[in-house]
Amino acid sequence: MNKQKVKAPQTQLTGLYKAESIRDVAELVNATVSDTVASALASDVEYRIHQVVEEAARFMRHAKRTTLTTSDIDQALRVLNIEPLYGHFPHNPPTFRRAHPFPQLPAAGPVYFVEDEEIDFERVIREDKITLPKGVNWTAHWLAVEGVQPLIPENPPAFPKEQDLEPSLSKISASPSKSNNTNPGFPPTPPGSDRPSPVQPARKQTQQQQQQVKQVLSRELQLYYNRLTTALLSTSNSNSKDDFFTKRAAALSSLRVDAGLQPLLPYLVRWVAEGVVNALRGGGQGESDGRTLTTLLDVICAILDNPTLFVEPYLHQLLPPILSTLLHSTLPQSFATHLRTISAQTLSRLLTQHSTTYPSLSPRIMKTLLLALISPGKSKGTREGAIRGLMGVGKEAIRKGLIEGGGAKVVGSECMPGENSAVVDAAMAAFRMIQQPSIRPVRLDPNSDEDAKAIIQLQEMLGRFFADRVSGDGVWARGVLGGTGDS
Repeated sequence: MNKQKVKAPQTQLTGLYKAESIRDVAELVNATVSDTVASALASDVEYRIHQVVEEAARFMRHAKRTTLTTSDIDQALRVLNIEPLYGHFPHNPPTFRRAHPFPQLPAAGPVYFVEDEEIDFERVIREDKITLPKGVNWTAHWLAVEGVQPLIPENPPAFPKEQDLEPSLSKISASPSKSNNTNPGFPPTPPGSDRPSPVQPARKQTQQQQQQVKQVLSRELQLYYNRLTTALLSTSNSNSKDDFFTKRAAALSSLRVDAGLQPLLPYLVRWVAEGVVNALRGGGQGESDGRTLTTLLDVICAILDNPTLFVEPYLHQLLPPILSTLLHSTLPQSFATHLRTISAQTLSRLLTQHSTTYPSLSPRIMKTLLLALISPGKSKGTREGAIRGLMGVGKEAIRKGLIEGGGAKVVGSECMPGENSAVVDAAMAAFRMIQQPSIRPVRLDPNSDEDAKAIIQLQEMLGRFFADRVSGDGVWARGVLGGTGDS
């Protein structure tokens, strides 16, 4: 007789995640689940939790840590293609407290919660208030205005003038001019790190107080400076005039096209300025002074022609030599007109290149020229230079200076009838720049009412001296007065 097998009663295994938790969640969403479904869902949730914790533990071990953080959980969720939990940071983990179950319900298990911090309002009121710092923001400011750096907190502090390179060269080059130097227009080569200055003992105390110069000329640039200045001015080492002119042309060509001369630019500008001062100091009547001034003006033109040189910071040092040569009262007789013409052309080139960057440059130069033209007590050479300078500025400058400003009347009042001097030739050239004379001139007729009015207007604007010279061509005269006319 076969014995019937007795089945053992099934015992339901419960894991860490209880089925009661599933039913609680279902009640929150107004859903009803059976005990079998709740048990199955609890098992699946527990499996998913184990899976996430296992992946997070891998990240913890790779980071060589022994504490599991919320960042490990986030990385594990990303690996499992699950959206991470937001609002939890690893640097400020929440602290959970454990609450024991009620004695009446021991099966409910403990409850974990985040304890809220209790804030004492009296302590908060007594504490000093901490002001939040200002946030990071961006603002615009002027780095430089017309070459001058504004003294504002945003800009770095400017170095004092005693620490610049250029004044240090001026002290070096000023000492030979006081001694018996045969060539006062040629300063020595700037001192370098391997060759001390001849006035080093006298400046030892001053150099101790000054900061170290940030830029020192290399030996190659010092040698280039020495050869360049020697080729431009000195003729003692030349075998012939042709050799001197060849070296001079090569030096000027090097200044026009060579790159890498920016460190030498302040020294060259200072050398030109001192050369002009030394040439004009003794009156500037010698032929050697005329040749020196011509060479120095050619050097300025070459510097302006070099596209690799940044000349704008040195415009205030280039203008005095040009204007000094242009407006000097006594220049060598054979070089006077040539020097003033070159100075006017150099001034025109400088204004053409930099007047857009510095709009106030042209009005300031025009004011200087106008004062030299109409101020009483000026020589004819100075007035001639002022006229040629106005020609370099442009037609409007001539009209405002010679015609509207009364410059022509002042010059004409100082000239003798029938005089044909350089200042008269300069004024007539300025009038021809405003309006070209006619090919077949017709003189203004005093018997005609219209011509008579033009003659009176000419005498009022130009004075009798230049009115008589311009009235020989009616079209030219009306063009000079009105700015237009047919030639």
